Amino acid sequence: MEDYATLLGFGPQGWGDQIASGVAITVSLALATLPIGLLAGFLVALAKRSPEPSLRLAGNIYTTIFRGLPELLTLFLVFYGAQIGLQQVLHLFDPEASIEINSFVAGMVALGAVFSSYASEVFLSAFRAIPAGQYEGAYSIGLTNGQTMRLVILPQLVRIALPGLSNLWLILLKDTALVSVIGLADILRQTGIAARVTRQAFLFFGTACLIYLVLAILSSFAFTLIERRVGRGGQHS
Repeated sequence: MEDYATLLGFGPQGWGDQIASGVAITVSLALATLPIGLLAGFLVALAKRSPEPSLRLAGNIYTTIFRGLPELLTLFLVFYGAQIGLQQVLHLFDPEASIEINSFVAGMVALGAVFSSYASEVFLSAFRAIPAGQYEGAYSIGLTNGQTMRLVILPQLVRIALPGLSNLWLILLKDTALVSVIGLADILRQTGIAARVTRQAFLFFGTACLIYLVLAILSSFAFTLIERRVGRGGQHS
């Protein structure tokens, strides 16, 4: 037990510093991806509800692609494919130019695209759950489309969509482990390095499991509080 405590401890003899750094990277990546995914998902949901056929088609194509591709393949396409594509474009102007996509940014874009494709379906279902009378009532008192969306629809949309979005957040938190394959020093990569160096695979991968479980439990508590608060706000209104 003393050896295990030393290996998991902080300082030169342990791997606690590296694992803590990996936790910070994992949480930072998930938090950075969340607003991008939510905004993109909301816009895609609006496109899929649009009376314009081209927007509906574009929204459906977007969700079909990113829901159909494996997350790891999407990550590779962004990290390697986008990098090659950008270099080809740069070479048109400067043959000596080169560009390298940051692994954190690549992870954020790839996971954000996948998250938004699923979030759009959650938002779309929430839109459908709001009675048409809500729109008609808002227009009848002189509210514009923007005011109706901001003052009437969005508060209800958040309450309806929140349970589904909380599940997507937990999936996003777990999917951040995929970025270890492109060199980002997240929880899985740091514990994997420690496991190979010390040959204590069960200890370090078990530690990674516990960390992800703790993050999931804390997230569940946070979303429960948010849902209660949003629910009380809806009752007051």
